[in-house]
Amino acid sequence: MRTSGRLTTYALGLVVVFAGATGAGRVFGPDKKPAPAPAHSAMNGQVTDGPSASGHDAGAHDADEHAGHEAAMVAAGLQVTQDGYTLSPLSTRLTVGKAQAFAFRIIGPDGRAVTQFTEEHGTELHLIVVRRDMAGYQHLHPVRAADGTWSAPLTIRDPGTYRAFADFTPRARAESLVLGADLAAPGDYQPRILPKPAWETLTDGYTVTRAGEPQAGADSWMTVSVSRNGQPVTLEPYLGSYGHLVALRQGDLAYLHMHPQDGTTAGPDVTVNASVPSTGAYRLFLEFKHGGTVHLAEFTATTGAGHTHN
Repeated sequence: MRTSGRLTTYALGLVVVFAGATGAGRVFGPDKKPAPAPAHSAMNGQVTDGPSASGHDAGAHDADEHAGHEAAMVAAGLQVTQDGYTLSPLSTRLTVGKAQAFAFRIIGPDGRAVTQFTEEHGTELHLIVVRRDMAGYQHLHPVRAADGTWSAPLTIRDPGTYRAFADFTPRARAESLVLGADLAAPGDYQPRILPKPAWETLTDGYTVTRAGEPQAGADSWMTVSVSRNGQPVTLEPYLGSYGHLVALRQGDLAYLHMHPQDGTTAGPDVTVNASVPSTGAYRLFLEFKHGGTVHLAEFTATTGAGHTHN
């Protein structure tokens, strides 16, 4: 056989060998498989590690479900404009220590001020004002003029940047919206460090305790109880329920209105839906009514991803 013929035959042999090796690799895979990710699932408060009984990676499924839950829960109050609606303050400058009228409009997709709203929790619109370090929380009840201008008396005690939240449902849509805008109160700003998480707080002579923790990636219920002088009190209706609870996320002030459980009756307890869009620290603001007066209790809570407090 000629030299060129022998080389050609040899080359063809190498092609066959490498092709066979490639096919074997496709069938059998690499010699070493990557270690499986540790599984993590939470069911009824119990945590299990390792693959599920079905052979699937329970951790991967749980992570996907958790990610889907967080994606489904879009944090509210982070935008000044959403779905064509805009929160438009008539002034974004506040004067410390001076009572002033804070006025704003909700501009609709047609560029005009919205004048028709669906009543929610006893009112057409909830206005929340709080400093960006979550101090100085106020829940105001603005009045709407015929032209769609809302106004409410507002007094700011300390300098800083404040966030105004408008929580409302235009009659033209079924879903509610929460829009937010920053307001400036010039002066010597001294930020407050976020208080540590607590299960009990005192306000106006009342002791307020909470059981349960806000959760990310899992359904969660939290019960808040009110007592005075060691005795439970019977809460009075306020804004259509026995308690009004707003949660704000540390850092960006993502807004959540935690709704009371259906069927809540008069008593010392209010149970709310405490599912949140992400892990992190939240400041909880509970307003309750007793003796004809509305009181405010504040907590800090640190959430987990589907874990419960023991």
